[in-house]
Amino acid sequence: MQYRRLGSTGLQLSAFSLGAWVTFGRQVGRTEARELLALAYDRGINFFDNAETYNHGVAEELMGEALADLHLPRDGFCVSSKVFFGAVEQPRPTQRGLSRKHVVEACHQALRRLRVEHLDLYFCHRPDPDTPIAETVAAMDMLVRQGKVLYWGTSEWPATAIHEAHRVARDMHMAAPVAEQPQYNLLHRERVEQEYALLYDAYGMGTTVWSPLASGLLSGKYDEGIPADSRLAQPGYEWLRAQVLGEGDERLARVRRLRPIAQELGVSSAQLALAWCLTNPHVSTVLLGASRREQLEHNLGALDLLPRFDRSLKERVEQAVT
Repeated sequence: MQYRRLGSTGLQLSAFSLGAWVTFGRQVGRTEARELLALAYDRGINFFDNAETYNHGVAEELMGEALADLHLPRDGFCVSSKVFFGAVEQPRPTQRGLSRKHVVEACHQALRRLRVEHLDLYFCHRPDPDTPIAETVAAMDMLVRQGKVLYWGTSEWPATAIHEAHRVARDMHMAAPVAEQPQYNLLHRERVEQEYALLYDAYGMGTTVWSPLASGLLSGKYDEGIPADSRLAQPGYEWLRAQVLGEGDERLARVRRLRPIAQELGVSSAQLALAWCLTNPHVSTVLLGASRREQLEHNLGALDLLPRFDRSLKERVEQAVT
């Protein structure tokens, strides 16, 4: 495993990390969660990502149970949660958003579900137009000062809002966000590579990127339809299926052009796409989702391809999906 600093912080995260979105509590039960976390930790993964909204808190409960079952040393791994959407199906106004009330109470709830005394990372899952950024920054700063959160960040915030959060933190001598958690893959690049370009040098922001395979599209698994055990087949995720596949076969055609390159290298399309994500120096860690041990093992094999990813190969891959 390789390790990378989270932006300009001293926190070392594994290049690949394990996330719970869609899988934990839906495709993955307690036994499977324990097996996946054990495998991940054994292979050097030290960051496990979660959120209050993932299966309405069940994903955090499962992860907490699995971590407790495994008795992993608390100083040997990092765990995160995210706040905004709430943990109930129909949240009342005070059960969602980024108000001081919800940020603090959601943190306490995540700590209980995950069975830890502090969160290593706590992300604001989306911007909240109904809450002043200064209020959210102050709430996060309070949690940091109390030792309940070590680092905080944003997820899918526009660059303008992140700039404002840093301005407030600087002017008020408060803890500033150190990372952003955006979507990033061969089909979704603009925000990480262009919109956030000034954030890396200006504030030392790191990124913990999600959906590196575009919900499986870049693995080629949807070339012949939607497998019954895939996340796009899960009830309630019809919106994701429409977003990933789009209309027509244009996106699928772009993805199929990766296959000859992968075959030439002796790897899978998934491993090729994952290794490509790690070629970006501003990517601190790539979040993997997995419902089976074999799937996680296979995706971790992308690390072996990274030393072969020179500029020429990077350009070939990018041109293939353009």
